[in-house]
Amino acid sequence: MRTTFNTWYDNKMRSTPELSQETDHIENLLKEIKTIAIVGISRNKHKDSHYVGRYLQNAGYTIIPVNPEADEILGQKAYPDLISIPEQVDAVDVFIKPDYVHLVMNQALEIDPKAIWLQLGTGTHPEQAERAKQAGVFMIQNRCIKVDHQFLIRDSKNPSEEPEIFQPTCNLTIN
Repeated sequence: MRTTFNTWYDNKMRSTPELSQETDHIENLLKEIKTIAIVGISRNKHKDSHYVGRYLQNAGYTIIPVNPEADEILGQKAYPDLISIPEQVDAVDVFIKPDYVHLVMNQALEIDPKAIWLQLGTGTHPEQAERAKQAGVFMIQNRCIKVDHQFLIRDSKNPSEEPEIFQPTCNLTIN
């Protein structure tokens, strides 16, 4: 069943041919990636970055927290920076102040992910988008990975793939 929010999302994210093309690319990306490093993820479970990380973890992604002030977040070892991560990262999700985006971009491009995702609130960085494009890395700005996953992946699942709801095996007749 489509909701008002699904209609809002479709109207907004498919309002131009460019946005629609980007949305299609994001949908394919979210189906392909498995490991997401979240730069700036908070230990505080009430912060957006923590909530998004938990959501993505529950959706089946491997989350790698990047926070120099933490040893562990979401039950996973936290790393001080992207360069310290010993495994391949498919996507880098960024929750930091706009003034520091270029520093994260330097590291992100060094580890060669499939995508760099600048969350809402990190600003618009055309020069960084160009750097990512030149490196062959897809860069997303001013979108939330959780919202895109929720509308493109979670809500599009075939109802037959959903867990069965318990149905009683007997019929009760009341006279």
